[in-house]
Amino acid sequence: MKINNFKTYILGVAVFFSASSCTGDFEDFNQQKVGGPENFYADFKAIVDPMKSMQRGFQADYQLATNLNADMYSGMFSTASQFNGGTNNLTYLMMDGWNNRIIARQQDTFNNSIIIDNAAKNNYPGIDFTATFAVKKILKILTASRVSDRHGPVVYSKYDTPNANGITDFDSQQDAYNNFIHDLTVAIADLQKVQNTSATQNVEDKSVVKKSDLIYGGDIAKWAKLANSLKLRFALRMSYADPAKSRQYAEEALASSAGLIADNADNALISVGQHELSFIIYSWGDCSIGAPIMAYMNGFKDPRLPAYANPATDPATYINGKPQYIGIRQGINLINGQPTYGGYSQPAARAASGDYFSGVNGKFKLFTAAETWFLKAEAALRGYSGAGDIQANYQAGVSQSFGEWGKSADAATYLADGVSTEAPYIDPKNAENNVLAGNSQLSTITIAWNSGDSNEKKLERIITQKWLALYPDGPEAWTEQRRTGYPVLFKVRKNDSGGLINTDQMIRRVPFTNDTKNSTFNYAQAVQQLGGPDNGGTKLWWDKK
Repeated sequence: MKINNFKTYILGVAVFFSASSCTGDFEDFNQQKVGGPENFYADFKAIVDPMKSMQRGFQADYQLATNLNADMYSGMFSTASQFNGGTNNLTYLMMDGWNNRIIARQQDTFNNSIIIDNAAKNNYPGIDFTATFAVKKILKILTASRVSDRHGPVVYSKYDTPNANGITDFDSQQDAYNNFIHDLTVAIADLQKVQNTSATQNVEDKSVVKKSDLIYGGDIAKWAKLANSLKLRFALRMSYADPAKSRQYAEEALASSAGLIADNADNALISVGQHELSFIIYSWGDCSIGAPIMAYMNGFKDPRLPAYANPATDPATYINGKPQYIGIRQGINLINGQPTYGGYSQPAARAASGDYFSGVNGKFKLFTAAETWFLKAEAALRGYSGAGDIQANYQAGVSQSFGEWGKSADAATYLADGVSTEAPYIDPKNAENNVLAGNSQLSTITIAWNSGDSNEKKLERIITQKWLALYPDGPEAWTEQRRTGYPVLFKVRKNDSGGLINTDQMIRRVPFTNDTKNSTFNYAQAVQQLGGPDNGGTKLWWDKK
């Protein structure tokens, strides 16, 4: 299916139906529209509905857009399903018809942004939507960053301003990241401006944010914290590619009056109703837990384990007759697929605040307090001003993660463990997949902080625990693993890339698909910006270690 860039400024409500990405919003739109256009516009539905769609879009078409690429490469997830005869993304044969959803879903989000801009201009002239537009900007940045972290160059700043010939230019990843941080800084200032107004000011704007907010229920101060926390995330992402700007941006975020997401009460979780993983895992059986995350959690005797996964149901995996937690290694011969590996552990996400993977009240995780503290720990390790104490930050990251998953009482004991390491991986169905003690694919990092360790070992400890805390955010986990090299993950045993992806270096990015090559996006420019061939072996701009 050819991607057509939908860049026409939408004036009519009828176009809203074709451009919005959420069927639920269509139904809601229809129900509200019955009362006539005056009712539709009076309660700002022309802005509220596409704002909700922008948030729900993070999990739209989740299996193809995210689960069968970034989720799997993160080491957190795997599959027992033999898609394409067992030769696919997981074995490094890039599936064009899957990966095209990455940019397609970005287009849905950016098209909804255009709908909002035109609704504000044409239907609500004279109304100040400063906070609404700031929230919209944050959602666009989050969306574009997730695309960039998979592909590299991304159509971001020029999305709705094509050239005279109709071709739309990409931002290089370097430019995109600098643009993200600039735009987040503007959004923070705008949010704080509205936050500081009286109750009688910006009434319409505050009302729209509240009605459309699926994350914070209209709390503008929390949106400012999210924006500033993202600024810190992106600053650390640049640590190897542009150390000077990484320090500058991180220190700005650390000093900002907006604050950071430092407590689980401020976690950015989208209320999505039915989480798409609920049927991908439990109805289709297409998503299993990954072998690496189970090896780490088993070895660390991690109390979060029952919150992250269900015990295996296949008796062949039992030890002394007891069910175990065991994941599936990525890039292996699945033999006959689900009949062989379908009884291995399923992913779960039973947080203290509720089941993220619920089919009714699901939550989509964007950013949590644990990540902030691990970012601060790394910033402190790098000597950034205002980052605080490395050890205190590291321990706070672990503690916040334990709190997120209802295991706060166990954090102190876990943090004191200076002996446990990642457990060997034993595959009872095929011993060729085993990763035994002494194998370089097994990490020897421990949990307890040791001030005498080298900086590199400290970084491995920080990022390994950060990776565990990021669960189930596969895209961010895979991004950080590529940037730092941590945690140590298992390599594929079956590499079908035809030599394009080095098994030892592992996959570095997702190539652009034919839809992008045949679109009005400037594909030739994107390849030039990559600085290497458009395949899975080319490193991204921030991948400089």
